[in-house]
Amino acid sequence: MENVVRGVAGWVQRRSENLIAALLGIMFVAFVVQIVFRYFLNLPTGWSTELSLACWLWMVLWGTAFALKEKDEIRFDIFLSVGGPRVRRAMALIVAAAAVALYGLSLPATYSYVSFMKVERSSYLKIRLDWLYSVYVIFVVAVVLRYLWLFWQALRATPAPDANEPEGAK
Repeated sequence: MENVVRGVAGWVQRRSENLIAALLGIMFVAFVVQIVFRYFLNLPTGWSTELSLACWLWMVLWGTAFALKEKDEIRFDIFLSVGGPRVRRAMALIVAAAAVALYGLSLPATYSYVSFMKVERSSYLKIRLDWLYSVYVIFVVAVVLRYLWLFWQALRATPAPDANEPEGAK
């Protein structure tokens, strides 16, 4: 079962990296179009800025939810590096439980607010804001699931395959 979960997670991570690359490409093209229109044609465009911001929002939250590996996350591991395996395990359990609790508690209000935003549209592209900000709900659900998995791994004392081990601990 664990190998199936890891296989599916790897596939999702690779497809997420594809989506992020596409979003980065769209953002770059919109940026170049904005420069050409503003400085060469003297016709400022608002839609290109809006498109770039939407791509950036989706790229950051989608990437954090599905493409970021545990070892790539920024952490304050000063306490983690001085502790032994039991301390690291305890801290992993505490952090995972806290993340699940806090994001889990915020999920109903997050969903409610994003759903409420269906009455608004973006200024230039006329995208419904609930569609635009739905990535945050996806992000919260993915983070809760990820930290539930990490909690389970720490509970079983099974380190994640790409766990953020301090230097010299291996």
